[in-house]
Amino acid sequence: MPKKRLPPDDPREWLNRARSNLTSARHAIPGVYLEDLCFDAQQAAEKAVKAVFIHRGEPFPYVHDLNELLQVLEDNGLKIPNYVREADQLSRYAVETRYPGLSAPVTPAKYRKALRIAERVVRWAEREIAKP
Repeated sequence: MPKKRLPPDDPREWLNRARSNLTSARHAIPGVYLEDLCFDAQQAAEKAVKAVFIHRGEPFPYVHDLNELLQVLEDNGLKIPNYVREADQLSRYAVETRYPGLSAPVTPAKYRKALRIAERVVRWAEREIAKP
């Protein structure tokens, strides 16, 4: 069960939601498509990045493109580490893989990579938000 809910303008609530998506992404169980788990990984990274926007007091565009979101943060003066930039690989899981026939099935290797990227982005966001 998630922690007590915080107001939607609190970056910690966005991180809580990111962690919730990450928990879902980690649970590969029979009958669940890897595409759906990758969607949760993408959502975890997206919400974590948006938590950083909120922490910095900056508005964010309502898009699922992680490269675009990270570019806006960088344009506003935040150095984005290369390992966080890898999140752009997750953007395709926001829409393309959620519907039959738009892409090939996700392989176990691609799922594991998506999960690793999302975990790194969430940890980065946690460190950013811990800064004053």
